Amino acid sequence: MIDVRNLNFRRFALTSVAMLGIAALSPSGAYADEAFAKESLKKMSDYLASQQVISFDYDSNLEVVTKEDQRIGFSSSGTVILSRPDKLRATRVGGFVDVEMMFDGKMLTLSGKNKNLYTQVEEPGSIDRLVDELRYKYGRPLPGADFLISNSYEELMSDVTDVKDIGSGVVGGVECNTFAFRTEKVDWQIWIAQGEQPYPCRYVISTKDVKLSPQYVIQVRNWQTGGAVSDADFTFSNSTNATKIEPGELRENLPDNFKMGEK
Repeated sequence: MIDVRNLNFRRFALTSVAMLGIAALSPSGAYADEAFAKESLKKMSDYLASQQVISFDYDSNLEVVTKEDQRIGFSSSGTVILSRPDKLRATRVGGFVDVEMMFDGKMLTLSGKNKNLYTQVEEPGSIDRLVDELRYKYGRPLPGADFLISNSYEELMSDVTDVKDIGSGVVGGVECNTFAFRTEKVDWQIWIAQGEQPYPCRYVISTKDVKLSPQYVIQVRNWQTGGAVSDADFTFSNSTNATKIEPGELRENLPDNFKMGEK
């Protein structure tokens, strides 16, 4: 059994890390335009909030730190489809997990396909409310949750103490503007697509209150807006005769040979 330290990533999403070539960097001049960084983040937030239907695929990497100070990453991929104001469906597939979440505005369903189990709870309300409930009540934040809510700018900028414009970057062949932000507990960086669709292409959160600063990384691909959806897209159909369990029986998102430490 491998014991990992509990990770506190503020109220963003999960946790994580993977630094390739670390260099001392001190942005200055044109690369340190705080006003442009804030303006771009607000433009992205407004664009996201104005979209009725959003869908995308993602790849993510979650890092944990063992008691022996070893960083270990868990990679997964998935999909998200959102229909404002109150419908959402998300999947996540990794080496030890295959889960799907459906929300139809009233009922929240979490389905573990690899175990053929599911649980349901009534959580009527908007996507904004659901994001908070998943994050704080159930401890299961959604991938890219900070971009799904209607006020992502206010949420992202909460407690920010430092802003930097890093310059241009390319993610998955898409040219992006890159910005770095700091708070007391986390550093985070975002790559925003240039052009008329300023969507988030890559998002990295690094915690500062755990040794070795593990990171959570999510990279977005196949970004789409609009399109037809139906209520059936967000409604659970138990086609595999899965066994229903209570919400309290849900397990940690770690392999069986890991456990959370006391911290």
